[in-house]
Amino acid sequence: MSRRLFVLAIFFLAALPLPAQSIEDIISGYIAARGGVEKIKAVKTERVTGTISFGAEADGPFILERKRPLKIHMELTLSGQTVIRVYNGKDAGWIFNPFLPNPSVQPMSEGELQNIFDEADFDGPFVDYKEKGNKIEFVDKQEMLGRPAYKVRLTNKEGDVSYFYFDATTSLLLKWEGTRKINGADLPWESFFHDFREVNGLKYPFLIESDAPGTDQTQRIIAEKIEVNIPLEDSRFEKPNPPTPPPAPVTPPADAPKPN
Repeated sequence: MSRRLFVLAIFFLAALPLPAQSIEDIISGYIAARGGVEKIKAVKTERVTGTISFGAEADGPFILERKRPLKIHMELTLSGQTVIRVYNGKDAGWIFNPFLPNPSVQPMSEGELQNIFDEADFDGPFVDYKEKGNKIEFVDKQEMLGRPAYKVRLTNKEGDVSYFYFDATTSLLLKWEGTRKINGADLPWESFFHDFREVNGLKYPFLIESDAPGTDQTQRIIAEKIEVNIPLEDSRFEKPNPPTPPPAPVTPPADAPKPN
């Protein structure tokens, strides 16, 4: 080969894209970094307690409980009022929102039931992803939060697309981006995962910071405690009773005697 042809060949090869990182390597690396598929599937129940804030507007404590298969119970208290979301793991879910006029326990809509799967799935979208109908593709390698990361596209069985960024060094999840329904509209949404800690041999992020790019919508979740394989009754995941409102303060009559 002449020198000119050799240089041309080098230039041509350099212009070709590098082989894509194996998607199976990325996913298996992430599952191993979390603790391994056996430990993930060994979790039968889970309870997360902590605080959640929505920018400077509101914040309060929350409790999230999950039980196989796909049962979920969540309570969030804001301004002394508690929002409840429950799914029985089969075919029904309920929401109690005390901030609505004439609040009562209402069944989840069809759209809410379709979306509840991702919240209730213990294992996440990557364990047995083919059986779940998820399609996963490698996109590229780029920097995220100052670290090299693998960007992965996930298309679920409903056709919804989201993106995940995995730390190329630790294999843990750095970021998720997709859409989220807020006030009836689908908004771009992104979440960043921090402060991974080990609980019973599994890694969990204890801080999740989220926002809708280009808006003032933000959310910050701080887990204070994560418990696994604790007793949770099935009744916890059936239609909830609305919380009993606190008694209204009693105003004494104007002519009542004052205490000494």
